[in-house]
Amino acid sequence: MAAQAQSNQPFVDPEFVVPEQLETEEFRLRPLTVNDAVKDFDAVMSSAEHLRAIWPESEWPDGLTLEQNLIDLGWHQKEFQTRRSFAYTVVTLDETRVVGCVYIDPTRKRGYDAEVYLWARDAAIGSPPDSKLYKAVNEWLAERWPFENVAFPGRGIAWDIWNAIPKENR
Repeated sequence: MAAQAQSNQPFVDPEFVVPEQLETEEFRLRPLTVNDAVKDFDAVMSSAEHLRAIWPESEWPDGLTLEQNLIDLGWHQKEFQTRRSFAYTVVTLDETRVVGCVYIDPTRKRGYDAEVYLWARDAAIGSPPDSKLYKAVNEWLAERWPFENVAFPGRGIAWDIWNAIPKENR
């Protein structure tokens, strides 16, 4: 569910090697694909209340069907292939369960070069639900990605402050 990519241009330089995964002792991030549709749908629907708290201005995932989820995952997969945005599924190490998602998107907000959204099932990987995921992703972005200033709207930046930041003209 992240905001859609803001550009028709690749998000990162062509020479940048996009990380294929991040693995910790508890979970793995890897590109989200249509093959994850059923497990992802289960994770999303079982986390609906948590997701509405993360994105308070959105009604997602209300009304989401498995078919619509498959379409959304296909969109995310294509955006990853074209380097316009990067959606990762968060899975257990044995890959039996989807426990969340991470979305790395371009931004037009002044002072930032990426915006990142993430979520995890309640208590799937710590409490609060996605605190370990947030810490791991934040470190991963700093170590492996070319961004200078990443925003985590709704987490690192309150929604009202984020929404008030002007957009750059491009």
